[in-house]
Amino acid sequence: MSEQPFFSLQGQVAVVTGGGQGIGEGIARRFAAAGARVAVLDMKADMARAVAEAIGGVAVECDVASAASVARAVAEVRRRLGPIDILVNNAGITGRNLLMWELEESDFDRVYAINLKGVFLMCKAVIGEMIERRYGRIVNIASVAGKEGNPTLAPYSSTKAGVICLSKALAKEVAAKGDITINSVAPAVIQTKILDTLSKETVTYMVSRIPMGRTGKIEEVAALVHYLASREASFTTGQCYDISGGRSTY
Repeated sequence: MSEQPFFSLQGQVAVVTGGGQGIGEGIARRFAAAGARVAVLDMKADMARAVAEAIGGVAVECDVASAASVARAVAEVRRRLGPIDILVNNAGITGRNLLMWELEESDFDRVYAINLKGVFLMCKAVIGEMIERRYGRIVNIASVAGKEGNPTLAPYSSTKAGVICLSKALAKEVAAKGDITINSVAPAVIQTKILDTLSKETVTYMVSRIPMGRTGKIEEVAALVHYLASREASFTTGQCYDISGGRSTY
């Protein structure tokens, strides 16, 4: 019997939120190629279906900001695929590209509900089962903005800072409860459609901070997430891994 290749996810069940496009789609495709059975969760059911069909996974419509929607989605994944081994919390929005004093309360509430509350709800939905089975991997997609704070993106920056610390707190809570790891990843500017929602000035500012002088690629983020979601990453928890082209060197 031949050994499994390094970072194999063969037979494992992985859930990727916001998996219908962008970084989430890239992660879902990488996981499937590594042998995982992937559930693609997204608010846009048609986009989730397109990705799921392409990788032989399952599509589940889910609004991560709703506890009821999360509960339904997780129950459906378990029914169709089995116990969840891996969770990637990728769903997120930038919100409106405005100075803080130009924002409305509703602007912050919307970004918070998806970017931070959504991560909490998804983690809460799967962590009990991971503790019972004494195995699990959770990777939360944060941002370099959560470390430095980007101008005109205060809600986004602050919620991504929250994702980093939520990941560290949960990692410590489960560190002695089996082979369960919780980590976050903080990308700088990655070439996705989300850049189309930002002003040219904001994108230029962010890229100007990257010593490599370019945006990152979806495949590069997916490769890092793949490692953190693998069995090999068994002594790696509570960390935030920057993928920033040299922007973050601290």
